[in-house]
Amino acid sequence: MPVSVFESQRLRLLAFAGVAGVAPLLFIGGPDWASGPFYRSVWNLGHIGLFALLTLALNPWRWLSGWRLWLATSGIVLLLGIVIELLQSELDRQVDWRDILRNLEGVWLVLAWGPLLSRQAPSNRLSWFLAALTGLILLFELAVTGTVAARQWQVNHQLPMLYDFRQEDPSSFWTGNPSPSTLHTNNQPYSLKIELGTETYSGVSLGNLPADWRGYGQLIITLFNPSQEQLTLTLRINDVDHDRGDNAYGDRFNTRLVLGPGFNTFTLGLDDVRNAPASRTMDMARVRRLGLFSVRLQAPRTVYLSDLRLD
Repeated sequence: MPVSVFESQRLRLLAFAGVAGVAPLLFIGGPDWASGPFYRSVWNLGHIGLFALLTLALNPWRWLSGWRLWLATSGIVLLLGIVIELLQSELDRQVDWRDILRNLEGVWLVLAWGPLLSRQAPSNRLSWFLAALTGLILLFELAVTGTVAARQWQVNHQLPMLYDFRQEDPSSFWTGNPSPSTLHTNNQPYSLKIELGTETYSGVSLGNLPADWRGYGQLIITLFNPSQEQLTLTLRINDVDHDRGDNAYGDRFNTRLVLGPGFNTFTLGLDDVRNAPASRTMDMARVRRLGLFSVRLQAPRTVYLSDLRLD
């Protein structure tokens, strides 16, 4: 009987080489907290590939078969994944517990498709079911990355708008839990309702926005204050270098916005933003984050963001 492709020595050696090349990337390199969503999503797929290669390299079906094979390999990889995430947390790398599931997906793909492709074991309905199920899981992961890619393409082509107020779910763009509202809009379907608390700093941050502000001269921001009392907010803007530095106050753009009752439109020169860092020039091709926050409010307040664009 010819040797199965999945048991060939050459394939195992190639798989070992792949593991040796990819495994160090669990602890060095890769996205950091300043990296964009698409880079993170593509990087996450590497867990599936790495553990598929590891399964091919170790060839666990030499010792086990059937449910014992699936149970033992899944248990070992589950424990290994937990250890990896704990080690990454000690190295100040971002921990994503979903990576443990992706590790398992890589193992399951090989366990499910191996017997069918090798043709050494008789196929049955269960074999085809497992193959179809793992294939669908892989397609789901690829679809997630494809969705992120499409969203990021839209973000990078929506200038001069920094945020698309047609979005029904701002969570992929903002942190701080702003919510879409049909109140106090500015020729858009929605505004963003921002609830401000009494903690030291309370607000929102736009971390998924068009990065290249070159070719524009002004930032225009419109906010609605539903109270008859003034409200003071801080606007901060920084680039990627700031995120990857020590986050010093003097290394970013900061300004106060004093809101009277009703609509308030502020026009800010981008030259001021560019020259805001004390010891360098902000990289206007790699703007990374825009934040709006209050400082030590005496009572909770609400404000609506209805326009955010360049001009």
